[in-house]
Amino acid sequence: MRYVAAYLLAALGGKDNPSSADIEKILSSVGIEADGEKLKKVISELNGKNIEELITAGREKLATMPAGGGGGAAPAAGGGPAAAAAAAPEKEEKKVEKKEESESEDDDMGFGLFD
Repeated sequence: MRYVAAYLLAALGGKDNPSSADIEKILSSVGIEADGEKLKKVISELNGKNIEELITAGREKLATMPAGGGGGAAPAAGGGPAAAAAAAPEKEEKKVEKKEESESEDDDMGFGLFD
């Protein structure tokens, strides 16, 4: 995702077809060392394409994806403090899962650019 973001920044900066050097310069300015293979993949997928059209197509795809959710089941009535204590570990587990997911936000995120 960082490579796509750097490509978009270079395109917004006036480069019609940003080179790998342009993207590496952007990434290095924030302390990220570029991976040559990923960089080549992003450039090959995006070079020569209209960024505005790609963003519009991406928005259409995102509009068809389900978002939100049911929020889970309501807790059972009664039970007192013991029921509340039993439910507490579940909340902690969910927080841990959430943190693990955020570490991988650099991945493709399913936009179909690299399929």
